[in-house]
Amino acid sequence: MAKIPPGPPLEGLRRQIARHRREHPGRRDKLFVRETFRLERSAARAKAREWFETWPKAAYWTEVESWRQLEGDEIEFTMRRLPSAD
Repeated sequence: MAKIPPGPPLEGLRRQIARHRREHPGRRDKLFVRETFRLERSAARAKAREWFETWPKAAYWTEVESWRQLEGDEIEFTMRRLPSAD
């Protein structure tokens, strides 16, 4: 049986992440623009299509971040994109 080598020490990485989070509070929330919708299925498809046409995936990393089907034919979904294409 092969012995698994120990993983790399992570304390330095933990300190670096903690320092970055202290120096840039709230940055995580500003990285992406998110909007949640609750629409009938065909309206939900149209809204998602509108987002992809307005903010193309290649430039804005647009995507349906999450979705779920509710009672009836209603869909709740969250769209996500970068604030700019720069």
